[in-house]
Amino acid sequence: MATPLLSSLSGWVQAPRLKNWAGNLTYSTDKVQYPKSVEEVQQLIKKHSKLKALGTRHCFNTIADSRDDLVSTKEMNKVVSLDKKAPTVTVEGGIKYGELAPWLHQQGFALHNLASLPHISVAGSITTATHGSGIKNGNLASAVTALELVIADGSIIHLSKASDPEKLNAAVVGLGALGIITKVTLQVEPTYMVSQRVFLKLPMTQVKQHFEQIMSAGYSVSLFTDWQSDHISEVWIKSRIGRDKEQNQPEFYGAKAATKNLHPIFDHPAESCTEQMGAPGPWYERLPHFKMGFTPSSGKELQSEYFVPLHHAVEAITAVSRLGKQIGPHLFITEIRTIAADDLWMSPCHNQTSVTIHFTWKPETEAVLKLLPLIENALSPFNARPHWGKVFTMAPKVLASRYEKLADFKKLAAEYDPHGKFRNDFLDHNIYG
Repeated sequence: MATPLLSSLSGWVQAPRLKNWAGNLTYSTDKVQYPKSVEEVQQLIKKHSKLKALGTRHCFNTIADSRDDLVSTKEMNKVVSLDKKAPTVTVEGGIKYGELAPWLHQQGFALHNLASLPHISVAGSITTATHGSGIKNGNLASAVTALELVIADGSIIHLSKASDPEKLNAAVVGLGALGIITKVTLQVEPTYMVSQRVFLKLPMTQVKQHFEQIMSAGYSVSLFTDWQSDHISEVWIKSRIGRDKEQNQPEFYGAKAATKNLHPIFDHPAESCTEQMGAPGPWYERLPHFKMGFTPSSGKELQSEYFVPLHHAVEAITAVSRLGKQIGPHLFITEIRTIAADDLWMSPCHNQTSVTIHFTWKPETEAVLKLLPLIENALSPFNARPHWGKVFTMAPKVLASRYEKLADFKKLAAEYDPHGKFRNDFLDHNIYG
């Protein structure tokens, strides 16, 4: 007798609302379109008065949120072409680095760098200036040599370094304000091998005295700390075989070599992490911290990150360390990395080689939002810029003062999207506020 009643009620059960991967953000609409071609993207843009591109949902703020309609390019995830002479690869915007990288390696090619996790899409990553590490390595967006995007009237715009270098520099880190990215061309290079070693308990005194030497000790270097002691808990050094001196000694500036694979969050199991202990492997299996098939980092968390000029690194680290007692109870781990300067207008590394101070927070939103103004104030003397896809509380006028090309960027946005079709609350507040 209950079966018909349960069947009739089943229509009233609301489907789970769309969330970001860490679960801290519920999107403001459940209306998501999944086009499979550029033509379908054009049709959707012409049909809707408000629209927002959605990537792999790895942002921790509302940069990709919409109260109206979302367009996910996850079905547009193909390799379009490989130009071995240039050498470049052209891909659809929805492809993930974890899908592209193995294919590239099989063809004998590689990207210059990868983020700490390979689960993110190419279009979403470049739009927010997502990065890896390496004092001579630009962020992921710095590899872009050409873009195809569909703008507000449904027309297709092609930009390239060869024909439109300034507009390309404006559009690559586009914050979702200019249109929907459908194709990306990336600079590639011959494939290479990388080994990875971890060292424990690097004295903070060594960091302050030898910061640039430490961060230059490998192709990609990361420091992990919880700010609760006078040392860095873990140093991850990724060495490019044949180019870098491999760090296979028992000590590194007073830090001891690890004797087993480790997770950046010390008490977490290391099975999700890429292979360490000096075992060589393809670039795409070592440059990220986390494997494609596993949940990266902690899973349920918040993240914030701030970029400061490299020459202020020690001062910035010292300023944050003074807040250690307040930060500690709410923090999983902090990661410190370096990124080379670039020409991209809205990149936090625009015209400055940077050090980044990244916070992986426990999922305690209220406490984190109280802490962030303290951290931002401590980093204010160094003109810190926040990561566009993570949680920050910096005022719009402060952001505007730290992006010299912001006015020009808004002019281009007005050209491509004169009626604000791609604008949302995030852009209205942070860019136009």
